[in-house]
Amino acid sequence: MSTVLVADQHPVISESITSILRDNDFINVISAVHSAPKLFEALERKRPDVLIIEIDLPRLHGISAIRQIKQEFPRLKILVFSIHPEEMYALSAIKAGASGYISKTNPIDIVKKAIRQVARGGIYLNDEITQKLSHGVTSSGDDHLSRFKKLSNREIEVLNLLSAGKRNKDIAESLEINEKTVSTYKARLLKKLDAHSLADLITQARLLQINPVI
Repeated sequence: MSTVLVADQHPVISESITSILRDNDFINVISAVHSAPKLFEALERKRPDVLIIEIDLPRLHGISAIRQIKQEFPRLKILVFSIHPEEMYALSAIKAGASGYISKTNPIDIVKKAIRQVARGGIYLNDEITQKLSHGVTSSGDDHLSRFKKLSNREIEVLNLLSAGKRNKDIAESLEINEKTVSTYKARLLKKLDAHSLADLITQARLLQINPVI
């Protein structure tokens, strides 16, 4: 039986997950935490097999935190359980080291399926994203998945914010970097995605299923 730690800022969510997993023979929820400091303390002390985590946990830096967690606990399996739709952050989460991504809007049977699959060492993404990954080629013949793999997690964050219409100053404040660094990321994105303008860059973002941040 796999052990699970739930990290969510809303106690009702962690209590709900614990409740729906109470009577099963494949997983045991051993603890729940509601902040980043408590998360790392619990990971160190309890050493769970699986972490179910939201990317908006206070004092945790979203998708980039997954990479940090995997570096410190490489054997840990991570399932992101988020209010954000899968198409917004799922690929970024997997690239950062997560084993699955599921939206909180999914029905209970899908949640159970995702947890079971990740606990057993698999990867969980919804059918639509899996299909797009398998057939991610445009009419022009470009392989979108290979383009996506060229982007760093920070570049994806910048691209999301650009797609949402944010100015360099807004992006710098949101990501706690300076405006010159934002300009550097934009230049890298233009080159990596073979885009000729900001509008073209946003189009590329949509083709890559990297959607604007809400």
